[in-house]
Amino acid sequence: MTGTGVEVGAQVARSRALVVLRMRSRALAVALLPAAVAVILLAGAATGRLVGPGWDAARWILTPVAVLVLLAAAGIALVVARARPAMSPTIPIMEEAAPDLYRMVRDLADRLDVPAPSAIALTPDCDSWLEDRTHRAHGPPPAEEHDDIAGGGRHPHRRHAVAPVLVIGSPFLWWMRVGELRAVLAPVVAGTGPSAHPDIAAARRFVRGLDAAVAVASSPHRGPVPRAVLAGVGWVARLLLRSCRVHAAEMERGVAAAAAERAQAVDYGLRIVAQEQVGLAYAGWDRLLTRVALPAWRMGRWPSRLDAGVVAALTELSRRDRLAEGFASRLGERPACDLLEEPGTVDEAASLLAARLFHGGPAGPGPDWSPVGWSEYPEEVVDRKWRIDAARLHRVLDAMGVRPAPGSAAPNTGGPTLSRVLDHLTDEADDPTHRADRLTDRAGETHLTARSPEPPPDDEEDLSGTTPRSATLAARLSAELSREEATATPSPSATAPFTAASSSTGSPATPDPAALWDDRTLPLFPLQPPRTARELLADHLTAMICCAAMDTAGATPGLDWLDGPTLLHNGERAADLAPKILTLIEDGDSTPLRAWLAELGIRPEKPVRLV
Repeated sequence: MTGTGVEVGAQVARSRALVVLRMRSRALAVALLPAAVAVILLAGAATGRLVGPGWDAARWILTPVAVLVLLAAAGIALVVARARPAMSPTIPIMEEAAPDLYRMVRDLADRLDVPAPSAIALTPDCDSWLEDRTHRAHGPPPAEEHDDIAGGGRHPHRRHAVAPVLVIGSPFLWWMRVGELRAVLAPVVAGTGPSAHPDIAAARRFVRGLDAAVAVASSPHRGPVPRAVLAGVGWVARLLLRSCRVHAAEMERGVAAAAAERAQAVDYGLRIVAQEQVGLAYAGWDRLLTRVALPAWRMGRWPSRLDAGVVAALTELSRRDRLAEGFASRLGERPACDLLEEPGTVDEAASLLAARLFHGGPAGPGPDWSPVGWSEYPEEVVDRKWRIDAARLHRVLDAMGVRPAPGSAAPNTGGPTLSRVLDHLTDEADDPTHRADRLTDRAGETHLTARSPEPPPDDEEDLSGTTPRSATLAARLSAELSREEATATPSPSATAPFTAASSSTGSPATPDPAALWDDRTLPLFPLQPPRTARELLADHLTAMICCAAMDTAGATPGLDWLDGPTLLHNGERAADLAPKILTLIEDGDSTPLRAWLAELGIRPEKPVRLV
C-alpha cells in the first residue's frame, strides 16, 4: 500500500467536504442576516441610539421580513432534514444467513485497517457499492449483536458508530469464486475508511438531504397550496445543489482514489483477473434478463433461480466463444454463493426483486405471478407463450375478416392454420399459384374489409418498409396487445410486504425494505423499450410457425441460455427464422419460408392447437 497515495486522496476528499460545509454555513448566514440586522435595529431603538423616522421605518419593514425569512429557512431546513434520501432496493442479508460472508468481509476490513460495513445486502445487478442508511427513515440502527462489525457497538445511536451498508451484486456470488469476490470487494470495503471521517459524513448527509428535498418538491401527488410552497423549497435546494455539485463530485473522487490506493495491498494480482469476470458476468446477466427472463415476466411467471441461470449462461458462452474458454475451468473452485447458508432461498428472493425492478412485477407471488423453475421453463413458458401469441394472431385475423386459405385442410371451419397467415401476407404478384383464387375471393374480402375498416398504422416510420397487409396486421396486433394490457387484472399492491426477502434472509419485519422506495415509478430500470409493431408481427409469426412445427412435425420447445426460447427439431436447434420472416413482412414473399417448412416436414395447412 502506498501511504502517500491514500493520504493524498483522503486529503482531497476532506478539503472538498469542507467546501461543501462552508456553502451550508453561508446559506445559513444568508438566512440569519435579516434577523441580525433587525436585532441591531431593535437594540438601537431600546438604547436610544438609532431613533428617528428613518430608523423606525427600517425597523417596521425589516423586522417582518426577517421573521418571514427565518420561517422560510426553518421550513427549508426541516424539509431537508426530514426528507427521506433515496435507498436502493436490496435483499438484506443478516449474519445468521451468511456467517462466512460476514467473516470474510470483516477479515477484509481488518486487513485494510478500515471499519467493517454495518450490514450486507444483495442487489440483482452486476455492481457493488457502499450505501449510507443512517437516516431515521431507513429504520433503527443495526441490532446490538451485529454492532461489533461496524466498530461502534457501544454507541449504536451516534451517527459515526454506524458504518455504511455493503451492497453486493447477487450475480457475483454465483459466478465468482471466493477469492475473486474478495478481490473485487476490496476497493469497495476500503471506502468505509474515508466515509467515517466526520467532515465527509456531514457533507454527504447535506448533499443527500438536498437531493431528497428536490425529490419531495417534485412530487406531483400534492394539492395546489403544498405544491406552491414546496416549489420554493425545491428552488432553494436546486440552487444549493448546483453550488456544491462540483465539490461533492470531487469529494467522491477523492474517496474512491483513497479506497483504491488502500485496496492495492489485498489480492492486487487476483483483482485484475476478477475484473474480467465482472465484465463477463455483466454480459451474461444482461443476456439472461433480456432473452430468457423477460418473456416469462410478460406472461406472469418469474424464473426463481436467475443467479443460477447466470452460471449456466456463462458456461454456455465459454463453450461457444474461444475468448471465454479458460473461464469454465474456474468452476471447479469454491463458488462465492457457498458463503450463504441457503443460497437457493436467497436466489429466489433476488429473482423476485429483479422481476420487480426490471419489469414492474408484484412484490410477492400470487395467482397471476408465480415462480417457474428452469426445468419447467420450456413447457410452462416457451410453449405457452407461442400458443398465446398464435391465438392472438388468429383473433386479429378474425376481426379483420380474413377467410381461411382456399384449398386448406379446413377451409370451411376457419381452423387456425399457418397457411391462413402465410397466404394473407403473401403478395399476390409474388405468388402466382394463388392469384386466381385471390381474384375470385377479392369481392367478398373487400366487402368484409368495408364492414371493418383497417386503421392506419400508428408507427408509420417503423412500418414504412413493409407491405400494406403486413403494416395493417402489425398495427392491429399492436392495438390488440395494448387493449389486453389495459384490461388486465391489476397486479397486487406494490407496497405488499416483501415476504420472500424478509423470510429468506432473516431480516427484521420492520422496516419493510419494499416500502422504502417509491413503487409508483416501476419498473425502475426497464430492460427494453416497448416492442414496435414490426417486432410484434415478427414475434407472432415466429410463434405461429413454432406451433405448427410442434403440432405437425414433432418439434419441441427448448431453452437456450443465451438466446431464450428456441425450437428443437430432432433434438437440435432449428435454424434462425428471422431472415425468412422479414422477407415475408417486407416483400410479401413466402417462398423462402415455405421451402424451410417443407424441408422440416411442417404441414402449414394443418390446424394447430391454441391456448
